Amino acid sequence: MRRILVVGISGAGKSTMARALSARFAAPYHEMDALYFNGPGWAVNDDFADQVAEITASPAWIFDSFGYPAVRDLLWERADTVVWLDYRRRVIMPRILRRSLRRTILRESIFGGNRETVMDWFRRDHPAWWAWSQHAARRADIQRRADDPRFAPLRVLRFGTPRSAAEWLNERPAS
Repeated sequence: MRRILVVGISGAGKSTMARALSARFAAPYHEMDALYFNGPGWAVNDDFADQVAEITASPAWIFDSFGYPAVRDLLWERADTVVWLDYRRRVIMPRILRRSLRRTILRESIFGGNRETVMDWFRRDHPAWWAWSQHAARRADIQRRADDPRFAPLRVLRFGTPRSAAEWLNERPAS
């Protein structure tokens, strides 16, 4: 496992898992949202797809996303392992609500110096709304990709609970 893609819906813990895998396997972790949003006002990085292509050409990497269509196929084609955090809504919703509430109240800087605001909570692309409304569709899309012969012999590790994912991670020897 040298090229790892961590997937799941918002709030599943993709970034947390990716950081843990990076520490465990001594492979560089790349936060997809931080690459995509590179400035205030949620400015989009015009070189995003090229940067991801360059990173994925290297022998070892870890990414924490599924959501960017411009690079989705590339990531699945170049990964050797997909870690799928396939958690139910009752698991992810409290997580995403706590995270967004903390970010809003504390005015935490995220991705290119941006911040979540109270007004953001009323937008359809807010992480909480997104996680709720896109849960089933995201799950089905990941399953289709996991079953797609184009991506064979990709190893897909699917975890239905945070506990099973943590147990698996703890059983991995460090590189």
